[in-house]
Amino acid sequence: MRNADHLAAFVRDALIAGRPRPEIEAALRTAGWTPAEISEAMQAWAEGTFLPPVPRPRPYVSAREAFVYGLMFVALAMTAWHLTALSFMLIDRWLPEPGQPDWAAYQLGGMRWSIATLAVFAPLFLWLNARILRDTRTDPGKRRSTVRKWVGQITLFLAAIALLGDLITVIHAMLSGDLTLRFVLKAGVVGLVAGAIFLVFRQETRGDGDAR
Repeated sequence: MRNADHLAAFVRDALIAGRPRPEIEAALRTAGWTPAEISEAMQAWAEGTFLPPVPRPRPYVSAREAFVYGLMFVALAMTAWHLTALSFMLIDRWLPEPGQPDWAAYQLGGMRWSIATLAVFAPLFLWLNARILRDTRTDPGKRRSTVRKWVGQITLFLAAIALLGDLITVIHAMLSGDLTLRFVLKAGVVGLVAGAIFLVFRQETRGDGDAR
């Protein structure tokens, strides 16, 4: 049995025996449990006079949700990557760099590939995201999914890294004197895509609490 299971069983038995919560917490501190472990164990049971103590809802893991959220994450990543790549190629065609070789044939093939990828993954992401939002509105308990929380936080982390990297690149270009319109447009595309992802997922994960 894990330490957390031992602790949960002890707290439950103590509450059933009618021990006051401060007394239980003091006994656990004396036994060497950390404040964080004690707080987590006590919060696992709802306060009240009902016996046996009522457990609070806990995060859960679902293999089916792992598949759905994993597929949605891949669809989002592919959509963001190819939307950015397609925008870069369009900017290169509209504002060609002087002296640059003519990559028209190469860019045309790349644009076709990005459009084909977006045609598959963008609708897939939108459909999965709409389905997940509908499910969480219908059953708020699904917001406790551990997979959902981890995917949301990883997405926020990657979007934040992209925004910071974009900002560093812009500052470096300013200091180097390379801040051309072409460069600004590309930096703006990265900031817009990463910023939109960050804002959407920040709003969606707000209030999720602990992401364990």
